[in-house]
Amino acid sequence: MIPFVDLKIQYDAIRSEIDDAIQQTIASSAFINGPAVGEFERQFAALHGVQHAIGMGSGTDALHMAVRACEVGPGDEIITVPNTWISTAFAGSYVGAKPVLMDIDPDTYQMDPDKLERAITPKTKAIIPVHMFGHPAPMSRIMEIARTHNIRVIEDVAQSPLAETDGQITGTIGDIGCYSFYPSKNLGCYGDGGATITNDDELAERLRILSNYGQAEAFNHQMVGYNSRLDTIQAAVLLVKLKYLKAWTEKRQKLAETYRRHLQGLPIKLPTEAQNARAVYHLFVIQVPGYDRDDCLKALRDQGIMAQVHYPESVHLQPCYQDLGYQKGDFPHSESLSESGLSLPFFPDMTDEQVQVIAEALGKIL
Repeated sequence: MIPFVDLKIQYDAIRSEIDDAIQQTIASSAFINGPAVGEFERQFAALHGVQHAIGMGSGTDALHMAVRACEVGPGDEIITVPNTWISTAFAGSYVGAKPVLMDIDPDTYQMDPDKLERAITPKTKAIIPVHMFGHPAPMSRIMEIARTHNIRVIEDVAQSPLAETDGQITGTIGDIGCYSFYPSKNLGCYGDGGATITNDDELAERLRILSNYGQAEAFNHQMVGYNSRLDTIQAAVLLVKLKYLKAWTEKRQKLAETYRRHLQGLPIKLPTEAQNARAVYHLFVIQVPGYDRDDCLKALRDQGIMAQVHYPESVHLQPCYQDLGYQKGDFPHSESLSESGLSLPFFPDMTDEQVQVIAEALGKIL
C-alpha cells in the first residue's frame, strides 16, 4: 500500500527528539503557555523575518482571530475563493461579515487578481488570499489592489509555509499570515495547532489578547476574547520539527519534479508553477478531464494507492452558504477543479519507486 501521507515514517526519523521534548514538557507540568510556546513563537517569527508570531489553538482559530483583529464585523464583506477549506469563509461568518467569492486562475488554482477588483464594494473590509496546495497567490497584484482601496489582507498560509512569490515568503506580505499545524501539514504537530504572524505591533497585541480570553494581563479582560492558545506539548513538537522544515520543503519540491517526470505524456493536467513563484507542494493535485475522477480514485485505491480529493464541493455550493445566492456555474474554474481534481500520495519521504508505481497505475487506468 502507498499511503496518502506517512506520518509514522517522519516520526521514526526524529523519534528520540520528539519523545524527549514531550517528556520534558510533562515533567515540567507547564502545560498551558509553557516555555516551549514562547520559544516556538520566537523561532517561527525569526524564520519568516517578522516581528511577531502568536500561537493559536488551530488554523481555523488563527483565521478567526485575524479577522477580528482587523475589526471586521457585521455588515462588512470579506473576499476569498471558493476552492478552499471551509474555515477560510467561516472566518468572515464568525464575525457577522459576508463572504464574497471570486473564481480562481485555472492554471495555478490561486485567486485571480483580474477578478478581484470587480469583487470589491464599499463594504469590503478584508481580502483573504489562500495559497492553495502550497502554491503562492499572486500577492504583488493583490496587495496593490488592496492598498489602493485601503483594505486589509489576511493570508491563509495553511498549506504553504516557506513558499515564495516575487522573492517574498508567504505569510509575510499581507497584514497577517495565518497558519495551521494540523498533523498532515508541511509543518504539523500531533493534534490541532495554529499561529498568526505580523509586523504590525497593534495587530499583534490585539491577536494575543483575543486568543487569551481577552486579557492584556491576568484577570484584566479588555475585550470579549477566546480560549485559543497553542498547547505547550504541541509547541514542543513543533520546535523539534521546525528545524527540519526547510529540508522537508526541498524534498517536496524534488518530489514534485519526480512526479512530473513520471507522469509526462499521460492525458492529465499537471500542477503549474507561476514564473515568479516557488511552490512548496503541500499537495500534488492533477486533473483528469474527460475521465470520471471518482472512478479513477476508486481504481487507484483498489490497488492500494491511497489518493484523495481536495475539495469535492466548492464553498459556494455548500448547504451552509446557500443564502449567499451563488449557483452552480458561477465559478467554473473552481467547480472544474472540484469535479476533476485528484490529489496523489505526497510526503517528503516518498521514493522514486513509489511514484513510478503510481504513474504506471494511472497510465493503465486512463
